[in-house]
Amino acid sequence: MNVLLIGSGGREHALAFALARSPLLTKLYAAPGNPGIGKLAELVSVKVTDHAAVISFCKSHDIGFVVVGPEAPLVAGLVDDLAVAGIKAFGPSKFSAQLEGSKGFTKDICAKFGIPTAAYGRFTDEAKALAYLKKHGAPIVIKADGLAAGKGVTVAMNMAEAENAIAEIFAGRFGTGECVIEEFMEGEEASFFALSDGVNVLALATAQDHKRVGDGDTGPNTGGMGAYSPAPCMTPALCAETLEKIVKPTVAALASMGHPYKGVLYAGLILTRDGPKLIEYNARFGDPETQVMMMRLKDDLLTLLMASVDGTLDKMSVRWRDETALTVVMCAKGYPGDVVKGSHINGLAQEFGKDVEVFHAGTALDGEFIVANGGRVLNVTALGKTPRDAQMKAYAAVDKIDWPESFCRRDIGWRAV
Repeated sequence: MNVLLIGSGGREHALAFALARSPLLTKLYAAPGNPGIGKLAELVSVKVTDHAAVISFCKSHDIGFVVVGPEAPLVAGLVDDLAVAGIKAFGPSKFSAQLEGSKGFTKDICAKFGIPTAAYGRFTDEAKALAYLKKHGAPIVIKADGLAAGKGVTVAMNMAEAENAIAEIFAGRFGTGECVIEEFMEGEEASFFALSDGVNVLALATAQDHKRVGDGDTGPNTGGMGAYSPAPCMTPALCAETLEKIVKPTVAALASMGHPYKGVLYAGLILTRDGPKLIEYNARFGDPETQVMMMRLKDDLLTLLMASVDGTLDKMSVRWRDETALTVVMCAKGYPGDVVKGSHINGLAQEFGKDVEVFHAGTALDGEFIVANGGRVLNVTALGKTPRDAQMKAYAAVDKIDWPESFCRRDIGWRAV
């Protein structure tokens, strides 16, 4: 079977790493991909936002299955348009992808169907948002309603931070004129992943990521500075509770609305004194959680993704390696603010060891040189017998990469270690 992978980040490189091992695969294509993905797939210059062009490519290259990696094409309805053209694609419909595309949509579903989450208010008027803030005070969480590449959330510890976050949202910084204000919840955060075929749900692995840019979880939120799997805090009991009280009711809710959810559900959780609560949903695999999950996956990813589309997840099971996987994100200096692109990255061709993979997240080719082409650029990922072992292997590999214009956190996995 010929497969087309949509996307160009570290998540997509990790998905390509897993898809390339499938016995079902004849040829893997990627649009647009990156230099790392190019080692595993044929890169094609199809404009992903041009759905007609994607469909035309699929038909001319006998594509039997499309895997949509990032959130933007899902929210734009690429899977719907592929389905109309008779092309199977992994990922939720445009309607269902609102679970990520609109935080207000998700909060309203939680409220209607009794899914545990933070108390909230939803606003399209800045004055009303500020009045709500004044009533509830800080600490409080301010979220831009739409897609914001992981940067539209402010955990405001004082009123000035909260007021500034609201002002930025209504000034259009995140391209939306709507915000959600949530109560501040205390507890450890974790990520829980499950596949859904619209009816059946198959739990995947757990992970924990590090959102803040600085060591000790300090500084502004980012798209993710590193992750590890499994998450020790997610006990079997907590996983079962999350599945029964959060994920399954969400799948049932969307089915009752006439829009069965087919794809992966990534639940960002906080483990409170009252049990796990939903922080937010993502309608795709996490980044950088996918990198650690694909290192641990023992079964065939393509078979699992196809079962999600075909409605046969009830016949599937999934196995994971017992080892811990840990990834360190190497970023261009300045991230999550403005970064300078084009700096040369040397040393990527060397052998890092059989339990280490370097996934490309934001790279490009400048002639024969690999250069930085974004904020989060490399995901240095290692398997280890223990979290400490995986951490040591990952940082040993980081230190072998010659890229002076980079930085990374030096404490990824500290909770587990």
